[in-house]
Amino acid sequence: MSRNQEWLIRSRAAVWHPCTQMKRHETLPIVPIARGDGAYLVDFDGQRYLDGVSSWWVNLFGHNETRIKAAIRCQLDELDHVMLAGFTHRPVVELSERLSALTGLGHAFYASDGASATEIALKMSFHYWKNQGRAQKQRFVSLENSYHGETVGALAVTDVPLFSATYAPLVKNGWRVPSPDARGARDGESARDVALRAAASLENLLAKHHGEIAALIVEPLVQGAAGMAMYDAAYLTRARALCDQYQIHLIADEIAVGFGRTGTLFACEQAGIRPDFLCLSKGITGGTLPLSCVLSSDEIYQAFYHDDVTRGFLHSHSYTGNALACSAALAVLDIFEQDQVLARNREQALRFDVLLAPLQQHPRVRNWRRCGMIWAFEVDSARADFAQAFFAAMLKLGCLLRPIGKTVYFMPPYVVNEADMALLRDATLATLDALEQGASVGAAQTALP
Repeated sequence: MSRNQEWLIRSRAAVWHPCTQMKRHETLPIVPIARGDGAYLVDFDGQRYLDGVSSWWVNLFGHNETRIKAAIRCQLDELDHVMLAGFTHRPVVELSERLSALTGLGHAFYASDGASATEIALKMSFHYWKNQGRAQKQRFVSLENSYHGETVGALAVTDVPLFSATYAPLVKNGWRVPSPDARGARDGESARDVALRAAASLENLLAKHHGEIAALIVEPLVQGAAGMAMYDAAYLTRARALCDQYQIHLIADEIAVGFGRTGTLFACEQAGIRPDFLCLSKGITGGTLPLSCVLSSDEIYQAFYHDDVTRGFLHSHSYTGNALACSAALAVLDIFEQDQVLARNREQALRFDVLLAPLQQHPRVRNWRRCGMIWAFEVDSARADFAQAFFAAMLKLGCLLRPIGKTVYFMPPYVVNEADMALLRDATLATLDALEQGASVGAAQTALP
């Protein structure tokens, strides 16, 4: 028995894997990973896989990045963890200060994952209005096809039936407004036209129901689980103005798109706006440790600052502001500065555009698009099992890609080079041709993405 096989059997017997119908692992094995090496993952038998999705979008600078590991080791010699209720420590203070300076927002509230950050922002918004004597403002607005996490509160603003439909009786309903997804352009429309048309629909809703609405939550520029739906920044600019006009909070969920994914450190920068709440996670520690953060405006913080304890925000997590995770996040910010990551990414993306041109011209490829270091396209395929078949075929060619329906996307670590991107291109081309010809490429495995 191979080492891979041994770990596969043990995992199936003991681990309940996320986003997965476990029975499907009867037909396609779980991939046991022994170690990471830059942009690659390596299994127990030595097979290497190019991590084309940054391990669910968390890894920025490659696996086993030495500077992040060094920061964690150094912090481990000083302090591993202390509860943040009634205590503080150097890494959480320094990280909060740096994030505030980068975003123009004030106090930072920490948790461990993106869905928890969404929950915090929604609760803060509701509680703010309650503290202001406007308790009727308790509903939320989100975009069609939005994804903000899978905890019960986050499901109220997540429009992916695969994740939310089962739990509908538990979820407090809000409103959905049309997505500014540029793929929805009508004849003659530009991406900006689509964005402004969607913003007009948002305005109609806010005008009618603003007295009941606490906040609008959006994924700025790119809706990830919607199939990397990309849209014009004009929507964000208009949404900010409408939220100001109708006294509604704007929550920017940059859990997936923050930390350089869209070309700027934070996507909201491209619209020249500042949200009331900014949710961060995934890349914040470079994919090393769990951490999430919600930054809020000073006005919101002050609404909770009171002698009455019930007016305070009494939400908590045991590992809030963990010192090791905060030290990793500080190292990530250092790397952005030291390596001039944003400028380098802009140059790399242009070179990769040229390198990927043969894929863009493939006859089955539709809606080719890029935002920063995210590439995406749809595949014209009649296969009902396209996502699973594509995923399986790419693994055999040494690449980790997880299509969303019939949307294929690349969101690699920033350390990928031209040879890595050529491997993604060539493997994708070969897989598209194999699928078109009906070749057997493996059975279904997980609920993708």
